[in-house]
Amino acid sequence: MSSVDANPQENPGDKPSAEKLSPEKLWSLDRLSRPRISPDGRWVAFTATRFPRDENKGITDLWLVPFDGGAPPRRLTWHDGPDRGHAWSQDSQYLYFLSKRRGLSKGRSVSKGRSVSKGRSDGTAPAQLYRLPMAGGEAEPLTALPVAVSSPQPLPDGRGVTVAAFTWPDLNDDWDAVKERVGEHKDDKTKAKISDRRLLRYWDEYRTDGRVPHIFLVDFEQHGDNGMPVVRDLMPGFDNLMKFMSFEYHLAPDGDEVVFASNTTEPPWRDLRFELQLLDVASGEIRQVPLPEGARDMGPEYTPDGRFILFGRRPRVDYSSDFVRLMLYDRTSGETTELTPGWDASPNAWTPTLDGRVLIHAHEEGRQPLYTVPITGGTPEILVDESTVSHADAGPDGAVVFMQESMTRPADIYALSKQGGPWRLTAMNDDRLAGLVMPRIESKTFEGADGDPVQMWVLRPPGFDDDVNRGRKWPLLILVHGGPHSAWLDAFHIRWSASLFASQGYVTAAVNFHGSTGAGQAFAESLNSDQIEKPFIDVMKATDVLLAEGTIDPNRMALAGGSFGGYVAAWVLGHTDRYAALVCHAGVYDLMSQFASDYTWSREFSYGAAPWSNPGRLDEMSPSRFAANFKTPTLILHGERDFRVPVTQGINFYHVLQGLGVPSRIVVFPHENHWILRPQAAEIWWEEVLGWLARYLKDS
Repeated sequence: MSSVDANPQENPGDKPSAEKLSPEKLWSLDRLSRPRISPDGRWVAFTATRFPRDENKGITDLWLVPFDGGAPPRRLTWHDGPDRGHAWSQDSQYLYFLSKRRGLSKGRSVSKGRSVSKGRSDGTAPAQLYRLPMAGGEAEPLTALPVAVSSPQPLPDGRGVTVAAFTWPDLNDDWDAVKERVGEHKDDKTKAKISDRRLLRYWDEYRTDGRVPHIFLVDFEQHGDNGMPVVRDLMPGFDNLMKFMSFEYHLAPDGDEVVFASNTTEPPWRDLRFELQLLDVASGEIRQVPLPEGARDMGPEYTPDGRFILFGRRPRVDYSSDFVRLMLYDRTSGETTELTPGWDASPNAWTPTLDGRVLIHAHEEGRQPLYTVPITGGTPEILVDESTVSHADAGPDGAVVFMQESMTRPADIYALSKQGGPWRLTAMNDDRLAGLVMPRIESKTFEGADGDPVQMWVLRPPGFDDDVNRGRKWPLLILVHGGPHSAWLDAFHIRWSASLFASQGYVTAAVNFHGSTGAGQAFAESLNSDQIEKPFIDVMKATDVLLAEGTIDPNRMALAGGSFGGYVAAWVLGHTDRYAALVCHAGVYDLMSQFASDYTWSREFSYGAAPWSNPGRLDEMSPSRFAANFKTPTLILHGERDFRVPVTQGINFYHVLQGLGVPSRIVVFPHENHWILRPQAAEIWWEEVLGWLARYLKDS
């Protein structure tokens, strides 16, 4: 089953007056996310984020649209901060959501049936829980804690909501004491970061203050002196690591139990082993799920009937990028089985449905279809096979909603049912896309390293065919993705938009080199112990394939990449001068010093070496070793708060280039991390990258 109007690849025409995609247009588009069907199946709630340039931040609000598509979406919240993390009450009468607003102003007049929430945002205020009535009226704050809450999950009987939040294991839900300690940390003049554990920092923050995530109950049956519900710690004293970035827990359908994943190894956490735990909501008792030994269990969810727990498993403890296996734990028999045995894909999201199926997202040859498989197991079948599908949610009677996008079209929300579909529920960017002429996209497969097939996306700029017919040759830009276990998908990327690069006049190739996901586990693991040889061969061969077409100017070629892609760019610099320019964003330059990264688990497995076991091998795979060969003009961009690839990697690289006299330029963003997230910073990023490419690839 394919979606209608989901992946338009046709070129609207190369009219002189046609507008082409630009950074300004890219950042003017609304970004939709997280569609959720109401339990009664009538409504779909979602978020839309806009980026006013003067605000220099995203503003996210809640929206509502009928599941049947009978009316356009309507906005539920109005204010200048993020409203997100929404969840429906079981009776579909309320939306619970998270917001950083300081307080509610007098709301605009509302009529019955139109729920409206207004408020002001405080950028430093921690996100709190709110409840918005669908019958009309203002959002009601339910928590006022000194720490942020996340992941709301309402109890089925309506007597409360579970949330996750950081606290100290010796303070738990003593909120006065928590507030005092938060203040002490804020007022500390030294801000010293002290640790004796392997987890020192993560992405862009230090993890040295001793706080850990707990699950709490916002209890509607008890109220404090401020009139708000009491927020009770369900796991006082718990001191295990949970997932580093976000909380993964799930409330049982009867509301009596919670399942979550936590690390079960002892500090200092030299190794990680995440296993499933069960929390009794009434007693606070925590016990481990009796599963066969695994390495990293994740994303547990109860099936709607409560019989099974569905979860993902990475079997190898020393390899954090091992392919995920979908597992099913039977709460009645205690048996554990693999749901999709023999399936050579790595699911990245899964959702059990009310009618006994599981919806799955996984990469496949540069796309991400939506798969379905019976809860009894088997080989997944494709339900929606257009471009990139994400954020699927299941409702009653076989109802499904999801997001769908392509390289030339930002994500919209679609729905389908047993009666048919999909049909489109949102068109919020159509007016801004009207009149845009987009690149022409094709998928090409060529013979890469070891003779293996390698897929890449090739985008031809507007006007390409006319100019080729006139004998003109085009500049080429090769894009190398990060990861390395990731992929260029047929998706509307904001930070590395292949469509935008092509719209600026470059034939753009996004190569899914060895190590990429979507071509099976053996292909993804083929670069373990040597992460650079095969990707380098693949991007060279991709360049050769495009040159052989006869439409590319060999004197006007560039290569650009971020993170692992930046590592490839730095490696290319020391091994060929065939490109006129290089762009390295957040790239690894020296593998030995990359052990300053926030995440060093499994690096010895991936590199095949570590500073304590084989430092010479790390040197052999480091671009820094080949500095004497550097000749190509190189642009370096880096966020100073990037702890995944520390900023010193970029600075070290830059000073070597300067010392050699190689044309080079560096852009350091003091407030950005591994990603460039703020609109004004992104504007500078695009200006610098496009300016660098224009300088060296301009038509002679």
